[in-house]
Amino acid sequence: MGFEQTLGIQHPIIQAPMAGITTPEFVVACTKANILGSIGAGYLSASDTRSVIQEVKALTNGPFSVNLFVPDKTPFDQEQLRLAYLALQPIGEQLGMPFWKAPLSEPDFHGQIDVVIEEKPAACSFTFGIPDAESVERLHDAGIILIGTATTVDEAMAVQQAGLDMVVIQGSEAGGHRGSFHPGGPLISLDTLLEEVREVIQIPIIVAGGIATNERMNELLKKGAFAVQIGTVLLATEESGASIAYKHAVLNATSDSTVITDVFSGRPARGIRNRFIEQMNESPIAPYPYQNDLTKHIRKEAALQNNAEYLSLWAGSSVENTQPGTVESTIAKILSKE
Repeated sequence: MGFEQTLGIQHPIIQAPMAGITTPEFVVACTKANILGSIGAGYLSASDTRSVIQEVKALTNGPFSVNLFVPDKTPFDQEQLRLAYLALQPIGEQLGMPFWKAPLSEPDFHGQIDVVIEEKPAACSFTFGIPDAESVERLHDAGIILIGTATTVDEAMAVQQAGLDMVVIQGSEAGGHRGSFHPGGPLISLDTLLEEVREVIQIPIIVAGGIATNERMNELLKKGAFAVQIGTVLLATEESGASIAYKHAVLNATSDSTVITDVFSGRPARGIRNRFIEQMNESPIAPYPYQNDLTKHIRKEAALQNNAEYLSLWAGSSVENTQPGTVESTIAKILSKE
């Protein structure tokens, strides 16, 4: 069965579920461009997840996906958090906030699962692991297509074994967080990963990582991909929820601008190199999600000050291909063979 029959979309393109970027308007614009829009709900509460889903539903009858973060079981270490917070003080001072409150987040993963089952989007994808068997069964009973994320062959096989319907294989070129089940996994290029995974996986494979052109999309589809997932190339669109400073940084980036770092969240992620990354490179870092909680207010304040040097500027290795425009015009360029 093709992607149109399976996902209800015309083009074999899925909008990457970039948490914090995917406003309802952005998701709807992607859906109207006949690609699968995705709500990045990884950092949302269950109630906020429901609100965003309902906002999207109010604006479109088209299919869309919701992405959830499978929670890490990270032990709490007070001293580790104290050292990481102290290491961030010089950056806070440079932003005019020498001290700030950093409440620790309380993931509501199963509450979000309940919301997804009740709201019934076309698909639900997962990052950082696989949901428990009971959740998989309940989501399937609700008629929802389930998509896992993998950065290795073993992870892809685990996604298939868990009974999910599709797998996103994320190459090392991908912007944003590595979807690895555990931080510190190997970095494998997308072409190598696709070649390895397609030999052992029967479920449809969605590819992600540095995809920004028609040529690259078609190359991957010919190699056996069911669909491509794109994110960075959409960051500077009018509908994107990225801040002005973020969009400006993306549009001015070059092919060697990105690095993989864990200094913002405690998990490896690819983004544009800036002063925050350089300043924190050798500093104590709390594990995810605690580092993310510690830096949240810094990133928020940096956005308010239009200061890209202290933002997490997640972007893939093909960031130089990102251009301004609308979602519709950007998708049209990717689909065009000219």
